[in-house]
Amino acid sequence: MQTLDITLVSGPSGAGKTTWIQQQIRSIAGSTLYLSLGADAGSVDSTYLAAEVPGLTILPMTQMGDFLAHPIPGSTVYLELGFYIDLSSLILPDPMTDCRRVAVLPPGSRDTDWHGWADEIVTGAETHFTLQQPHLWRSALSGEVLDPASLNTFWYELTNGAYGTIQRAKGIFDVADGRSFYFDFVAGLAETTDLELNLPRWLNGRPDRFSGIEVVGEMLDQEAIAQTIKECCLNDQVIAYYQQQIKDSLEPGDEVA
Repeated sequence: MQTLDITLVSGPSGAGKTTWIQQQIRSIAGSTLYLSLGADAGSVDSTYLAAEVPGLTILPMTQMGDFLAHPIPGSTVYLELGFYIDLSSLILPDPMTDCRRVAVLPPGSRDTDWHGWADEIVTGAETHFTLQQPHLWRSALSGEVLDPASLNTFWYELTNGAYGTIQRAKGIFDVADGRSFYFDFVAGLAETTDLELNLPRWLNGRPDRFSGIEVVGEMLDQEAIAQTIKECCLNDQVIAYYQQQIKDSLEPGDEVA
């Protein structure tokens, strides 16, 4: 059987797993694939990586079995494990039992479950987590278009404790002028990442691409978060108005979807 170049990457939320994977992928000349165990078919991390790393293939978990049976020759695979996955009970397919295991941990981490599991420890971001039982909340927003000012206000409120104690928050949002943004917050770090993704402006109705939000924290007021996001979303008439305004201002050759 062909030897597969597969790296499993685990670690706590916010330590920098996706950032480390992105750095590794950029240094590889051949075919690279990414998948996230525990995420849906579309996820914040996979959408972010696909937009920012040219040539990367996102492999849905539903296709993992077919890939293992018929791997792409010379390909390199990175499988990211959510922080909530119990490593002691993780059962891998036979072709993956000898894969490389990497744990991305905050500086100074000692004697964690990841130390016993990993073949290699990578020093990631400094984090300041005190939560005893962090909870993960997700919401898909595909097709929604948000008002930028309202989004910025919501994100400020979210990351400053208005809806519970936040350890990590990240999201991909389509906004009124057709652009898609990646937001990333980690408790203890000075600033939120606010990055325009390398995607064409969507200026023809509601976007047919992934957007969504993931929040890790305690005592989360999920209903209030969902309601506030809903209030940030624009209706069809307003979306059409803004899209037409942007179309009229674009130069010939500007990339749109």
